[in-house]
Amino acid sequence: MSIETRKADHIRINLEEDVQFPQLTTGLERFRFVHQALPELDLDEVDLHVEVFGRRLSAPILVSSMTGGTPEAGRINRVLAQAAQARGLAMGLGSQRAGLEQANTAETFRVRDVAPGLFLFANLGAIQLNYGYTVEHCRRAVEMVEADALILHLNPLQEVLQAEGDTRWRGLLRQIEAVCRALPVPVVAKEVGWGISAQTARRLIDAGIRAIDVAGAGGTSWSQVEMHRAPTERLRRLAASFADWGIPTADSLLAVRQVRAEMGREDVALFASGGIRSGQDIAKCVALGADLVGLASPFLKRAVESVEAVIEEMEILETEMRIAMFCSGAANIAALRQPGVLVQQPEGEKL
Repeated sequence: MSIETRKADHIRINLEEDVQFPQLTTGLERFRFVHQALPELDLDEVDLHVEVFGRRLSAPILVSSMTGGTPEAGRINRVLAQAAQARGLAMGLGSQRAGLEQANTAETFRVRDVAPGLFLFANLGAIQLNYGYTVEHCRRAVEMVEADALILHLNPLQEVLQAEGDTRWRGLLRQIEAVCRALPVPVVAKEVGWGISAQTARRLIDAGIRAIDVAGAGGTSWSQVEMHRAPTERLRRLAASFADWGIPTADSLLAVRQVRAEMGREDVALFASGGIRSGQDIAKCVALGADLVGLASPFLKRAVESVEAVIEEMEILETEMRIAMFCSGAANIAALRQPGVLVQQPEGEKL
């Protein structure tokens, strides 16, 4: 099956099928903000801005990597890019393997003409480094879209559930380290929805990764996506059996934050994604240590409508985050992270 067909399947399934984790949640529901009836600040004083890799963004929101490689994907990328630039946010592209291997699809990833000032992440599957890709391929991916950073995504479970999946993962860390040393832009390691463990985070930081996107469990389950496109009953059964696999987003975020602190590597940025659906979710992730918070599904659903629809979604998320901060008495990101602003509810207690 061609890469283009696979990407088209992924878009269709995400838009048309229920591909959420059946039972596993992000874990963010275990946390709540302490309401302040006397916040002692004005709503318009609340400042959402963050700095990542020296770039100032209006809010800690990342349009997570989604798509590319087909005409429809190209249209979606341009819509998302225009909206992200309009709101001063960051954006990641979908895997650019198709653009590197099929020159006619490269244009579906290019968005600089409509978003020249956008903080943009290029994206490749890290596993391709074990299948013939080199540092030069990574450099080409960055140059193809004039990106500010490169995401190397990690998706072992998705690969083993695909009929055409890549399953030789031994020695990949050494290849990632070589890319980190050679590229002139920051390299980000990102899961695709099953989380990053403490052990993996430590290895990635040692290898030179500049940021980790935990992309935890609790949102879109890519085993469910692969189940819907599986060509055989055997693969369908295998995919279905892993529907609730993974590390919940909140647990992964806390684990990686702790590793980063233990290693004295606060310079490594921490991104959170996986099941983020609201401005309160974004605020919780930031309070737990995330520098950027990624969303995919909410933006994809609006991107098929228009640029204006995506902008509206972004504005709602920003406003919801701002209200959460206001009612918690947090005027800025630093205040949001102070002890006692976000608390974990006792075991068994319901909100």
